[in-house]
Amino acid sequence: MIIREAITIQAPMEIVWDVFSQVENWSEWNPVCQQCRYEAGDRLAPGACLSFELRPLFFPIRIAPEVKEYEKGRQVTWVGKKWGISARHTFYFKPVGHGVEIESIETFSGPMLFAARLVGIPDRLHKLTRHLLAAIQTTAECRMREKPK
Repeated sequence: MIIREAITIQAPMEIVWDVFSQVENWSEWNPVCQQCRYEAGDRLAPGACLSFELRPLFFPIRIAPEVKEYEKGRQVTWVGKKWGISARHTFYFKPVGHGVEIESIETFSGPMLFAARLVGIPDRLHKLTRHLLAAIQTTAECRMREKPK
């Protein structure tokens, strides 16, 4: 199963990247990933392990993906596994005009994927992805307007 979504943000890469990459500040703007922290490492980099809660259903699920690929201003990939489902989530950052396009691609596999589909998890995760990208957009564009000229 693949969930793909993209958004264009009218702010420079520096601001968009700062919003996304400063995980320690996610609680200020991120409605999707709650109680974010590092379990290993202290910044986005290969080998760092993030931990956060998602609510694809009615109860929170804590996941702890490991960052596998990191290229500042271009891409971040983390991978994780929970309840028989393996996930790989990549964010691509691309300059477009006076802004930045973020493309999110999540790939899921595993024996429990069938059960997840039965309870509507894919649609709920896609909705969470859209909310996350919209929150990055709102935060970055607000910072852009607040930035001194």
